[in-house]
Amino acid sequence: MQISVDDRGYYGRFGGAYIPEMLYPNVEELRDQYLSIIATDDFQRDFHHLLRDYVGRPTPLYLAERLSEHFGVTIYLKREDLCHTGAHKINNTIGQILLAQRLGKKRIIAETGAGQHGVATATVCALMGLECVVYMGSVDIQRQAPNVARMRMLGAEVRPATSGSQTLKDATNEAIRDWINNPVDTHYIIGSVVGPHPYPDMVARFQSVISAEMKTQLLEATGKEDPQIIIACVGGGSNAAGAYYHYLNQPEVRLIAVEAAGEGVHSGKSAATSVLGTEGVIHGSRTLLMQTADGQIVEPHSISAGLDYPGIGPMHAHLITTGRAEAVSITDEDAMRSAFFVSRQEGIIPALETAHAFSALDHIQYNSSDVIVINLSGRGDKDLGTYIQHIDRFQPENAIR
Repeated sequence: MQISVDDRGYYGRFGGAYIPEMLYPNVEELRDQYLSIIATDDFQRDFHHLLRDYVGRPTPLYLAERLSEHFGVTIYLKREDLCHTGAHKINNTIGQILLAQRLGKKRIIAETGAGQHGVATATVCALMGLECVVYMGSVDIQRQAPNVARMRMLGAEVRPATSGSQTLKDATNEAIRDWINNPVDTHYIIGSVVGPHPYPDMVARFQSVISAEMKTQLLEATGKEDPQIIIACVGGGSNAAGAYYHYLNQPEVRLIAVEAAGEGVHSGKSAATSVLGTEGVIHGSRTLLMQTADGQIVEPHSISAGLDYPGIGPMHAHLITTGRAEAVSITDEDAMRSAFFVSRQEGIIPALETAHAFSALDHIQYNSSDVIVINLSGRGDKDLGTYIQHIDRFQPENAIR
């Protein structure tokens, strides 16, 4: 089975570049040059130097002893929450800012949902002295206020998206409009494995440092490079792509993609794309997305801003439809319960997105001898406003599982 992207930017039948004519030169410039640029010695030297000395890599692979005891299986956490800026997003923005510099771009735009990609983009723009504009849905601006403040402190302009559901989809629409209007000097740093080719492949390559480190760290910790199961949350899917990347062609390693069921898969307030989605085009690529019979986007819902997206990256659409990855849909309530449980079991407050991944442990089968790696994609500081609204319901006497 073909897992990697082909020359046309497809993973099986998903992917490609469905773009307006005005964006064709920008996307073609990237497609023609990204592989040759990132393969150069000077790019790799700068990329890995910044990952080590600025981002703080490698991130630890932590044996979660209390979680392991509770679930009766060995559980390791890949601690992407310990990256500079608090999530995996910085791996990609470091790579893309170095690429943008080599392409001669002076202005950077980005979209963000949970705000972590916006913060990571604002961070690298401050580092490199480039203008930065971040588009964010008005709803997300309210529920992710700490990250909005961080972006502004770093010098970025945060522009609200006020159309549609005023969340990630709409922020992406606005960023694409900006790029169409500013095609010469602007580079669009897409934050996930979505968008027209080459973005899904490019972002996956920059995030693959996660699984490369996992292999080395697992060998040191267990004597084997490969776990039995890797679990990661999936909105667009960049953290999952990074965690899966070096295991894609190893079918003995189960890949669990955890998406947001919102108030229930069939409640009308969900983002369970693997269940509700059909093939279509969104933001420049053919993938699975939630849409009506006549192709209108169905507004998604998730308590976590980073999973509140009506589609999924084409790599993940391919992995799920071919059976290489298993999709699990987790409700807002279950994710919230897991967030409080993990916080009190391990002293780690996870991002709401990552809390969905932890909740999958209640929904999959495994053997006691298995090794499970959960990609802890982000820390929960940004979600404290949401957690505070629910904290009385999850006091210890009410949180026993």
